[in-house]
Amino acid sequence: MVTMRKRGSDGGAEPAGRKRDPERTRLAIIEAAREEFAENGYDGARTDRIATRTGMSKGVLYHYFNSKDELFVAVLEDIYRELRSQNEALVLADFEPEAGIRELIAHTYNYFVNHPEFIVLVNSENLMKSEHLARSESVRSMFSPLSQRLGELISRGQKQGIFRANVDIIELYISIVGLGYFFLSNRWTLSVVFNRDLLAEGAEEKRLAHMTEMVLDYLRNVKTTGEPK
Repeated sequence: MVTMRKRGSDGGAEPAGRKRDPERTRLAIIEAAREEFAENGYDGARTDRIATRTGMSKGVLYHYFNSKDELFVAVLEDIYRELRSQNEALVLADFEPEAGIRELIAHTYNYFVNHPEFIVLVNSENLMKSEHLARSESVRSMFSPLSQRLGELISRGQKQGIFRANVDIIELYISIVGLGYFFLSNRWTLSVVFNRDLLAEGAEEKRLAHMTEMVLDYLRNVKTTGEPK
């Protein structure tokens, strides 16, 4: 079972006579759907179980979302919006360039550690070749502010002679995500293949230190630091 965070809403139906809060109801449905899709995959998820998790009827669920597909799009938008919000909470402008990169790597990696359902849900969507996420009108613009702030951080490092020139910001961020995401989503099989317990205490911290140095070794300007690539 995937362990997930809660928003603080009980997710139940509004008691009779209480004024309905449509946004609260919508978020409760998304929260329940997030759990159901994470635990059972897209194909195995059932809208009747989602309704049961909320304490609402299927009729209420379909009042807010016309189909299982539409609900899955909303769940995907929700997890990407949450990741974006986590990253926005990190003010990169407050850090010196190398420290800022370290913080961004740790911030992103720890989000995946603390929200394993993100990996499960995104893996499911990739198996379906992103047929749901492609319908989203909002997700394409979600990470533009982060790209801009990361670009500004890299630019400061380049002006100080710390970072190399010609850094592709999107490729850099994909690498930061991928180095942690792959480890966390595949460590059960990797443990068997390499005969090393990658779920042991301290394994997550060791991976974070390794990927941080890999990214910084790529970014460092060898001409000024004298360090090997």
